[in-house]
Amino acid sequence: MANLVTSLCCVVVAAVVVAYAQRRSQLVGRNQYEPMYTEVVLRCGSLDSNASVSWKVNGTDVRAQHRQLGPKLILTQVTLSHNGLYSCFQNPNGERRDTILLHVGIRPREPSVTCRSNTYPKGFYCSWHQLYPTYIPTSYEVDVVHNQKSLEVQKDAVHKNRCHVRFPEVFSSSPYKVNVTAINALGRASTLYSFEESNIVKPDPPERVTATPIRFNARRLEVTWQSPATWPDVDNFPLKYFLRYRPLIRDTWQHVELSDSTAHTITDAIAGKEYIIQVAAKDTEIGTWSDWSVAVHATPWIEDPSPITSTTDGDFPTETKTSPIPSSNAPQKAEPPVGRAARLLTFFSPLLLGMLLLLM
Repeated sequence: MANLVTSLCCVVVAAVVVAYAQRRSQLVGRNQYEPMYTEVVLRCGSLDSNASVSWKVNGTDVRAQHRQLGPKLILTQVTLSHNGLYSCFQNPNGERRDTILLHVGIRPREPSVTCRSNTYPKGFYCSWHQLYPTYIPTSYEVDVVHNQKSLEVQKDAVHKNRCHVRFPEVFSSSPYKVNVTAINALGRASTLYSFEESNIVKPDPPERVTATPIRFNARRLEVTWQSPATWPDVDNFPLKYFLRYRPLIRDTWQHVELSDSTAHTITDAIAGKEYIIQVAAKDTEIGTWSDWSVAVHATPWIEDPSPITSTTDGDFPTETKTSPIPSSNAPQKAEPPVGRAARLLTFFSPLLLGMLLLLM
């Protein structure tokens, strides 16, 4: 009896699990990937061909151009606008029978692949990308072969479309073959990229570039820099450098190529003009020049003008106001008539008084 009860319990649990799984699949939806600009058929589960169903997309009626054939929904010339969650309901009770998450995309094309060694002689890295978007998840497989031996490929921790490979030997003349395959739900495509070791060596740009004016010299700038930190062995694999500079008022660069020095003095700067300066690096034996460093700006030394000493009121002579003395040649202002009559009266008054006394 106990065994029978146990068996029945197992059957019930199994049925519940199956029902839950079916219910969950209906709610979440199964993925269906279809190529763009094609006719797409969505099937409502395993219903018979004569079953009557209704469809909704993202919870609303399907408005895109379509037709129905029994439990099938047929979409014509699908584009990205057809992406969505499609649900079918069996008539007449409206029970949901299936849910499909439609993804419209494009099968991948041959990826573009490049490889470079900025850590020579430790190793190199390869990068790849699609020239055209696929609109659906696309993964990549990478195989690297040298001297008919497969090399270990390490994925980059930051860049998803990049991998790192260590050189199995240095100064090898045998070519490396890198095969990158793009894969998605609609297809796959591969690119085979072959190169020799010497052709991919390219350092990173020099770092910490500085330009300092030289005191009392209006035509010189002292430029210094450091080799890139990614270059692992600058002693055994030295770098040479390429310096370019120009004043901001001109478009033409001046160039200087240096052996293994990390400093240079510009001696022909235009006095008082701001300069822009950059440096590039290259292995002395193989490879190509790096990109230019971050540009720095500097102006040759300019003599400071003499400082102006501040003064106080006591430093200036006190201004004395005096009445101006008219020049004899200067024109005199005409005297008012009233003033002239008063002066005549004052002059003749004694004479008039004497004449009056005689008459009396």
